[in-house]
Amino acid sequence: MTHPIFHPVIHLPKEYPVFDFTRGDRPIEVEKFAFGVGRYQEKRPNVYRSEIYDGIRDIHMGIDLFAPLHTPIHAFAEGRIHLFGYNEAELDYGYTVITEHRFEGFSLYALHGHLSAKSVEGKVAGQIIKRGEVIAWVGDRHENGGWAPHLHFQLSYEKPLKPDMPGVVSEVDLPVALLKYPDPRLVLGPLY
Repeated sequence: MTHPIFHPVIHLPKEYPVFDFTRGDRPIEVEKFAFGVGRYQEKRPNVYRSEIYDGIRDIHMGIDLFAPLHTPIHAFAEGRIHLFGYNEAELDYGYTVITEHRFEGFSLYALHGHLSAKSVEGKVAGQIIKRGEVIAWVGDRHENGGWAPHLHFQLSYEKPLKPDMPGVVSEVDLPVALLKYPDPRLVLGPLY
């Protein structure tokens, strides 16, 4: 189910698993299903094993939408392309697009991570996007940071200065992160 005023970011089937990453490591079920959801503000021990995570950042600040390779990703509302780029470190976002959406005087930014390379082709900062427009595609492991195909979708009240956001934070940083990065279900609807 999606939020009634926003377009679905990815068209999910009526039924899909909601994965539990709290047990540590990535669950094997991720590879068994075409679609699935990974939760917001979930503590995920041992999932982020790369230098960029400092070994202490393991609380997820987005929602993961697992979908087949090259699944289209849609703009949830009209807005513009804010930033885009490639985060090349192992287990980083890979190709990333950040959109900006204006609502009654404030901006809401949305990070779309783990994309295909073609997702950034022809993009221009400031480019207008329409509600429901395809703005990106789910990427493969060799271009998405090394992950199973999925979209990391994260919201921010704070304007990003580069095509990146901390997708996971430490327990110490969580109170401040919750003020900056609201629950993506505000846009995605009650996925779980």
